[in-house]
This record gives sequence, C-alpha cells and structure tokens, in this order.
Amino acid sequence: MNQTELERLHKRIDALESETVDLMTKLIPIKALGPMNDGKGEDEKAEFLKQYLKHIGVTDIKDYPAPDPDAPGGTRPNVVAKIAGKSHAKTIWIMAHLDVVPEGDLSKWDTDPFTAVVKDGRIYGRGTEDNNQGMVSGVTTVHAFLEEGIQPEYDLGLVMVADEETGSTFGLQYLVDHHADLFGKDDIIIVPDAGEPDASMIEVAEKSIIWVKVKTVGKQVHASMPDRGINAFKAASHLAVKFEELYSIYDTNDPVFDPPISTFEPTKKEANVPNVNTIPGDDVFYLDCRILPNYTISEVMATIRKMADEVEAQFKVKIELSTEQEEQAAPATPVDAPVVTALKQAVKDVYKIDAKPMGIGGGTVAAIFRRAGYHAAVWSTLDDLAHQPNEYCVISNMMNDAKVFAHVCLQK
Repeated sequence: MNQTELERLHKRIDALESETVDLMTKLIPIKALGPMNDGKGEDEKAEFLKQYLKHIGVTDIKDYPAPDPDAPGGTRPNVVAKIAGKSHAKTIWIMAHLDVVPEGDLSKWDTDPFTAVVKDGRIYGRGTEDNNQGMVSGVTTVHAFLEEGIQPEYDLGLVMVADEETGSTFGLQYLVDHHADLFGKDDIIIVPDAGEPDASMIEVAEKSIIWVKVKTVGKQVHASMPDRGINAFKAASHLAVKFEELYSIYDTNDPVFDPPISTFEPTKKEANVPNVNTIPGDDVFYLDCRILPNYTISEVMATIRKMADEVEAQFKVKIELSTEQEEQAAPATPVDAPVVTALKQAVKDVYKIDAKPMGIGGGTVAAIFRRAGYHAAVWSTLDDLAHQPNEYCVISNMMNDAKVFAHVCLQK
C-alpha cells in the first residue's frame, strides 16, 4: 500500500465533495422506473452517467443492452466502465443499479421525491440511498484516480445495471448469463447496496426465503351449529401454532447471521367471513420462512406439508400449500475471501472500526454473482431508508465510502 498515493486520493475525494453532491442532485430527477413499475426504464439515467464518465476522462465505456419488449426502446441498459490498473490480472468491480422504486404515498413525503433537497448534511430524494449513493461513490472513486493520475493496483470497473428492483432479469442476471467473460473468478466484487449506519457490516451470505400461502378449506355454517360444518379458521390456527415446531426441527445456529437461526413466522392473514356469527369455510394465512443455507427449501416444504397433512386428518379439512416467493440461498462468500479482507482493512483505516462479515435474512443482487461462482461482498454505509418515504443519503457516508473503495483499489 502506497500511503502517499492513498493520502492524495483521500484529499482529492474531499475536494470533489461539491461535484459529487451535484452529481447526486442531477440523478434524482431522472425517474428511472422499470416497466413493471409503470416507468420508461433506465435509458435516460444510463446515458447521463455515460456522458458524465466521459466528461471526467473515462474512455473505456461499453453498453450491454438486454432485450426487453416492455421497455419503450425494446432494451434495458447495462453499462460497464473501466480504468486500467497497474496489473490486468483481475478487476476490482463496484456494482450498482440504475433503477429505483416508485415514490409510494406522496402524503408521507416532506419534499418532492424526485427533486433533490440538500439539508443538514443529507440529500433527500427517491433513489438517494437505493442505489445512487453506491453508484456515485464508485464514480467519485474513479474520478479521484483520474484527477490524481494514479493507477489502481488492478483494473477498476463500474457496473451499472438495470432491473434490480424487479428481479434483475434484464440487469445483472443478463450480464452473468450472456457476458460472463466480463468477470473473473479472482475479481474483487463489491456491491454497495446494503449496510449499517456505522459501516460495520460486510454482507457475505443470505438465507433462503420461502413465503408459503396456506389455504384451508372446511365447510361454512352458522356459528350456533358448529357440528354441521368444519371450521377452517380453527384448523388453520392449529396449523399456525404447529409451525412453531419448525424452530426445533431446523435448529442449526450460525453466528454469521443475525438472527443466527432459521425463522418461521405466520404473518399476513386474509379476511374470511364478514360477520361474527358465521363459521368460515375458507381461511388463508401466510408463513414467512428465512432458512439457513445448510437446509434446502424442498426439505422444509416437505416438513410443512407433513404438518398440514396431520391437521387435515385431525380437523377433516383440505389444506392447499403454494409459494408466493421461493429462493434457495446462494453459496456464501467465505469470510476470508479477498474481497472481505480487503474491505475489512479499508473500513478499519477509513472508519476506524472493525467490520464483521455477516449474513442477512433478506436477498440482495449479490446472490447472482455467488450462484455463478464469484465471491461478492455487499457493503456500504447506510441509514437503511431504502423504499421508505423521505429517503436520504448522508453526504459524509457517500464520500467516506469512496475513500474505502480507493483504499481497496490500492491494496496489492
């Protein structure tokens, strides 16, 4: 690590703060909603960023459009920009997504979601945290290297993809499926799309997710004559309580995750009958399962089916199981993978804390990299405002994250 170069880069990043803030404020009004969210896609935002990258001196910019018949132009944009390192043996990638989610209930916003508001060290607007902060931090890192005339140890690449908010079919998944030669197994892949306010979490693993819809069918009758019907709600309630046994069946503890266990929680409950004096003949509730990677979805679903069969026999109902979402966990990134150790070292130097490799219960786009055999880590410094009203990013976090990326790029 060349400390003189690092100090120069950090000073340059500080000097670029006003320009970085200006870039963010210009991105927010570009309403990059995918077609599934009734938007026109990400073309305008991708074109703006390409022109900005050219303006700061990036010459290696390539487009990888994904065909999408629902997009106005028939494609969704994926942009890859690189600057050369001292060695081409591998690439340090910073991957962010172009699309944002809709604003939601406007009455809950204090400002116009698609007008940037800079106030008290924050920038407010839809997409500021998710995922403009990570994207802009990556661009600022590249800008600092170019301004200082310093080469990173290895090639430095920015990947800006479409469609993360609605499945990634036309974004990262498209690149991995159709342009796999972009990435190498030794590459350092950072996805700045989740994190903690103190920068302490390096996400390396995810749990499997199942959302199970449980429909119980009995026989509706007047509540004063229960013997003439079959109470679907009562049977379903017994099953919901029985699902508590899943905690003792799948009881592995993995300290990488928080919480360190698999979770099985009844959540949404649909309305059954509108009046008090009717025994419902149909009942629907949902079970949210977050399962440690050592268990498979198929084995858990087999256990759930067995429990449902037992309740069927006990109450003479019919129970239908279906899945609203089903995603088997990708292989975890090893806690000692180069991307993890590089981030730990950089975070220690910039934020003066010891970042921990951790697993989460939700899903991130990094799973696409991991399923393809690449060791990706998700890291950034965020207040966790994604998809919420009054979303913002903290300016100092945006700048310091760029310093972390620069630090990683100077590590040999």
